[in-house]
Amino acid sequence: GGMEKKKIDDTEQGGVPAVRVDRFGFVKQELNSPDGLVKSKSAFEYEREERRIRKWRKMIGVGGSDWKHYVRRKPHVVKRRIRKGIPDCLRGLVWQLISGSRDLLLMNPGVYEQLVIYETSASELDIIRDISRTFPSHVFFQQRHGPGQRSLYNVLKAYSVYDRDVGYVQGMGFLAGLLLLYMSEEDAFWLLVALLKGAVHAPMEGLYLVGLPLVQQYLFQFELLVREHLPKVGEHFIQEMINPSMYASQWFITVFSYSFPFHLALRIWDVFLFEGVKIVFKVGLALLKYCHDDLVKLPFEKLIHALRNFPEDAMDPDTLLPLAYSLKVSKRLEELKQEYEKKNGKLAESVKQKKQPP
Repeated sequence: GGMEKKKIDDTEQGGVPAVRVDRFGFVKQELNSPDGLVKSKSAFEYEREERRIRKWRKMIGVGGSDWKHYVRRKPHVVKRRIRKGIPDCLRGLVWQLISGSRDLLLMNPGVYEQLVIYETSASELDIIRDISRTFPSHVFFQQRHGPGQRSLYNVLKAYSVYDRDVGYVQGMGFLAGLLLLYMSEEDAFWLLVALLKGAVHAPMEGLYLVGLPLVQQYLFQFELLVREHLPKVGEHFIQEMINPSMYASQWFITVFSYSFPFHLALRIWDVFLFEGVKIVFKVGLALLKYCHDDLVKLPFEKLIHALRNFPEDAMDPDTLLPLAYSLKVSKRLEELKQEYEKKNGKLAESVKQKKQPP
C-alpha cells in the first residue's frame, strides 16, 4: 500500500513492542479482527490485482502525464474504474490528479514551506489539543510528538494560516490525517486547499465556517431525500423525533473518515474526489436502505445507537457501494439546494460574515 515509506522500524522507537496491524496500519483488535481482509490472496486474485494496476498505470502515464488526456477521451471508463476502487499503491497520486491539487502545488512552489516555517497561527493550541484524538488507533499517529502527529500539526497549522477565515476546526484533522497516509505533507496540504476552496467541485469550506452553514444545507437536503427515497424510514424518524443532525453531521464533516471502517472510507473517497459530495448522500441513503427493516422498528434510544453503529455486513464496500451508485440524487439535490437558499438566503451571505476575532 501507500504506507511503505512510513513504516518505522520498531527498534528505532526505543523498543516499542511490535503490534499487529491490518494492511492499512491500524492496530488490530486481537479478537475477531473486523477487517476480514487479511486472508491471503489467491493466485487468481493476485493476478487480477496486477492486471488492474497495469491498466491504471497506462491510464495515468509517467507521473500523471497522460491523465488529463485520458479523462477527456474516456471519462466513462475513468468513472467506472474509480468506482471499482483505485489500486492502493496508486491511490495517493490519483487522488492528487482527480482533486486538482497537483496543479495547485505546481502553481505555488515554496508556499507550503513558507506557511509552516515562518507564520504563526491563532489555532496552534486547538490543533495540538486535537492531534492525539485523530485516528488514535493508527500506528502512524499514535506516537506522541512522533512524525505522524508532527505532519498532521504542520498541515493543519499551514491551512489555518493560509485561510484565516476558516482557521482550524476539529473535523479537518480527519481529512488531513487520511491524506497523510497516502502522500507527503505538502501534497496533503494542497489537496486540503483544493477541497475547501473548490478546485474541481463545490468548495467545502462552508462545512467549517462559523455556524457550519454548509452542514445545515446538506442536512436539510438529506432529510428530504430520506423521506422521498425511504418514506417508511422518514415517517418513523419524524415520529421518534430523529433528525439528521443527530447522526449524519459527521458523515459530511469528515466524509466518512471518522468511525467508519477504513477500507470503506477509502473507496468512498475515491469516488468523492472524482464525483463530488453527492456520493456522501448516496452512501448515507444506501446505509439507511440496507438497514431499512430494522430501523423502522426501533424506538428513539436504540435508533440513535443503530445510526452510529451500523452492522458489519452493511459496511462491506462491495454490497454498500453498488447500492449507493444505483440511487439517483443529482437533480433532486440541485432543486433542494435552491429551495434551501430561498428559505435561508444564499450560503455566500453567511460566509461573508467572517469569523469575529476572539
